[in-house]
Order: sequence, then structure tokens, then C-alpha cells
Amino acid sequence: MASVFLSLRPAVQELHRKLTDFVEYECIPAEKVYQQQLGRVGDPQRWTVVPPVMAVLKTRAQQLGLWNLFRGLSSVEYGVLCEALGRSLLAPEATNSGAPDSGNMELLAKYGAAPQQQQWLAPLLAGRVRSAFAMTEPLVASADATNIETRIARDEDAREYVINGRKWWISGAGDPRCKVFLVMGKTNPAAKKHLQQSVVIVPADTPGIKVIRPMTIFGYDDAIHGHCEITFTDVRVPFENIVLGEGRGFEIVQGRLGPGRIHHCMRSIGLAERALELHIARATDPSRKTFGKLIAEHNPNPITESRLEIDQARLLVLKAADMMDKYGAKAALKEIGMAKIVVPQMACRVIDRAIQAHGAAGVSQDFPLAYFYAMMRTLRIADGPDEVHMKQVSVHELKRSGAIRDKLAKQAEIETKLLSKL
Repeated sequence: MASVFLSLRPAVQELHRKLTDFVEYECIPAEKVYQQQLGRVGDPQRWTVVPPVMAVLKTRAQQLGLWNLFRGLSSVEYGVLCEALGRSLLAPEATNSGAPDSGNMELLAKYGAAPQQQQWLAPLLAGRVRSAFAMTEPLVASADATNIETRIARDEDAREYVINGRKWWISGAGDPRCKVFLVMGKTNPAAKKHLQQSVVIVPADTPGIKVIRPMTIFGYDDAIHGHCEITFTDVRVPFENIVLGEGRGFEIVQGRLGPGRIHHCMRSIGLAERALELHIARATDPSRKTFGKLIAEHNPNPITESRLEIDQARLLVLKAADMMDKYGAKAALKEIGMAKIVVPQMACRVIDRAIQAHGAAGVSQDFPLAYFYAMMRTLRIADGPDEVHMKQVSVHELKRSGAIRDKLAKQAEIETKLLSKL
């Protein structure tokens, strides 16, 4: 177990052991099967047929009790499991614990009304449907969520909300199993800045929704999941589909994104660990000698650097998770932001070193490293770009300036008194 210093409950230790075996010896070996079962790029089947191996893995996960792992665990406990999940591209979905569904399930469990939970949370927990969260927009700088322009207008006569807007990078929207969108938009543009937005539940088959295209990430389309551009044109849903109430969108989003960022970070650490293992295997492969030496014998320092950076990042994320458990997500905002900055940057460096050790093979389809890098580089933008989190951390740090200056002044005063006695 990577975090051996943690005093995890015996039940969680056993869960981690089973999950690790499942990921290493069932999910990772199935990754190439999954890719082969996807339709080729450009083939319509690529977006209509779910690779059958996923159903096999889901059945196996349920048999092992590895289902909805985010439920009933502390942030630290689930964080440790997320690291194991992150080692495989298939494991999060196979255990019904992957984004965006896990975040949407937690949102509905925390903020959803009983009828909303019955209609949507229950089938999501059962894995019968999938979901998407529609927030980011192409025509504004969405890193500042107050810029979001999608309009959610009231039709009092019909007792319906009418939604008009354009979204993009909507993860999961390409999946034929995606049956519901959680859409963020403005219900009252005249309200105070952070009270204008709301979240509504929109069934995916509602008239007026159009999936324009899947966006690509360094050329990867991420089928069958997809990150899509979508338009909402006069889309109507009943008033009962509002989550928590009008003007509560920011509250909901912060409640969803804070824990979600920790989960992303821990999964990313798992991915970085796997990249390091591939690096070590390549650098010590007897068939890959250059000038009579193993790659590792020429320069082992890149492996050392990766080991150091992974372990440092893990400690930071676990500290943030521990603060969330003890004091709540709001009190841990600085630590969550720090983790979100550090981990994707670390993972990119670790994967880049592994690519370099593989030579041309590292950027090819024969190894997963190029795809790993594309995902981690994207995470520096997703769920808030580095710059937003940098600003957040600096704000928290600068709040300490008054206390720091008072302390320095007191030290100087004591110093002056001591010197006067010489």
C-alpha cells in the first residue's frame, strides 16, 4: 500500500487489497481489449457500442464488493482507493466510481430532493445509466464561472424552465448510456454575482438538446465517453427539476468540485506510479542496452526525481483530504488548490521522463504513455486552470500578512531590548 503511514480501518485495508488485485490483474490486462472493441475513429459504431469487456469488468467488480467505492468512506480512505483506481483507464468506470458520475451522484445525494434521488440517483448508483455535468462554455472564459451565459428562464404559465445556451467539454455526453445532464446556467442575471446561477436536471432525451461534436484532446476523442460540444435550444424542464433552489448553483458546484479535485489528484498519482513502473521496466530491460549499458546505468536520476515528486505530491493531497474530513471542504480550499496545481504538473513530468526512456515508442500507440500525458496535461486546465488555483492560494497566504508583520515587529522589539543590555 502506497500510504503505509496511514492507520486505515481493517475493512478499508481489505478493500484496498481486493481493489489492487482487480485493477492490476483484471482491468489493466483488459485495456487493449477495450480499445480493439471500440469502433475505429470515424466509424459511427465508435459512439454507439459500449465495448463488451466493460460489462464483464463491472460484473466482476460487483461480485468482489468493489462498487460505488466513494460511499461510506472518509476523504482520506477514498483517496487511497482512488490512487489504485487511477492506475487503470478502465477501473473507475468498472467500479461505478468514475467521473463525472461519482461527482454527480454525490451532488444528488447531498443536494437532490427525494423525487430527484429516486428518479436519477438510484439508477446511477445501480450503474444502469450514466450522466454528465454541463458547465463550461465556448464563448466566455469559463475559468470564471460567473461568466457563464446559458439562460435558465422561468415560464410561469407552463411552470417550466426554458434553457438556451451552448456548452462544451461536457465529459460523458458522447456515451449512449448518458441519460441525464446537470446543467448550470443563470436564472437571475440581476441578482448578486454569485447568486445568479442555478443547476437544473435535464433528461438527455429532452427536445432541443443537440450534441454537436466530440472534442479531441491532442487528437484523442476519448470514445465512448467523449467530451462534447452541446447546444440547448428552448429546452424545457419542470420547475421540480431545480436542484436545491434558484441561485444555489455556486454552492452546489463548490460542494461538487472540491472533493472531486482530490479524487482527480489521487487517481493522477496512481497514473504517475504506473508511468514510473513502465519507466523502470524500460530502463532495466536487457534487450534495450545502448553502448553496452542498460538505460538506467547511464543515468538513474530521472527515476529518482519521479519517485521524489510522486511521494511529495501524495502527502500534499492526503493532507488536503484529511483537512476536508476534519474541518470541511471550505476550510481546506487552500490545500485543495495546492494539490490541484502540484499533482497534474508532477504527473506530466513523471510521464515525460518515462516517454523519454522509451524513445520513439513512448509517443506511439504501442504504449499508453502518450495518452497518459494528454490526460494529465488536460487536467492542468480541467476543474479550474492552474492560474485560478494559484490566485486562490496566494489570497489565503496573503491573509497571513498582518499576523506575520506583527510577529516580526514583536521579534524586532525584543531584539532591540536584548541589544540594549550589551
